[in-house]
Amino acid sequence: MPRLSLSAALLVLLACGGAPPPEAPVAAGPTPRVPGPGTAAAADGSPLAYTLAGEGSPALVFIHGWMCDQSFWAAQVPAFAATHTVVTLDLAGHGLSGATREGWPLMAFGTDVQAVVEELGLERVILVGHSMGGPVALEAARLMPERVLAVVAVDSLHDADLKYDPQQMAGLLAAFEQDFVATCGQFSTSMFVAGADPALVEQVAAAMCDGSPEIATALFRQFIDYDMGKALAAVTVPVRFINAAGYPTNLEVNRRYHPDFDGVIMDGVGHFLMMERPEEFNRHLAEVVAELSGAE
Repeated sequence: MPRLSLSAALLVLLACGGAPPPEAPVAAGPTPRVPGPGTAAAADGSPLAYTLAGEGSPALVFIHGWMCDQSFWAAQVPAFAATHTVVTLDLAGHGLSGATREGWPLMAFGTDVQAVVEELGLERVILVGHSMGGPVALEAARLMPERVLAVVAVDSLHDADLKYDPQQMAGLLAAFEQDFVATCGQFSTSMFVAGADPALVEQVAAAMCDGSPEIATALFRQFIDYDMGKALAAVTVPVRFINAAGYPTNLEVNRRYHPDFDGVIMDGVGHFLMMERPEEFNRHLAEVVAELSGAE
């Protein structure tokens, strides 16, 4: 199995008010499920923006990547809301969610997902995480073993034994700190294959590079020491992947940490496969969801 270059490895790891109470007194519990945008409170009080659509079990909770937001799942919401409860959310520091958190530990994002799931009272959940959202989904699954049925990684969780060169990481961090917008622009566009839709490339770069440089670099530092093997081993539910062929997925290594690890590879597509070829991606995801939920 070929090893990823440092830049490719970073790409695959990173990339990217509640409803009103009823009038009659009721026992304390989750917010009534009213379709549309809402807000949940994170463990530290940060407001977390989410959007609810559809009905049906299991619920699908879509988690975006580094410096992205819930809009990156726009092509998945209508496709799955016809048969499932669908939730997209903005992690703290991203999109419409609060950005005043003290420090940005990656594991805190797992509690963000937990807060939204519990706010909506979702009992059977499949977590779908793109890029950085893959590790976030693992953290959330570890926190909610009674609610989460499975984790689906989207161009993520490629190689649990991958290590980064500290000096090269320091150089990349320095480039982000010196000129975040320019470096982020180069970084985001390099995630696409030749021939990708220029409008989509521009859309993604604009969204990612409009975020906070401080949050972006703080999160970058988290990846140096993140122990993906430990995170995989801590999860007791099935883990599936839908990954791009450009970043090799090391099945042998990952299955040493988590035997129930499997998935599919999409050829000729870049890091944002759910946006680049949404119909093909949705077909793969529907098959994975049917398997994981016990559907025929």
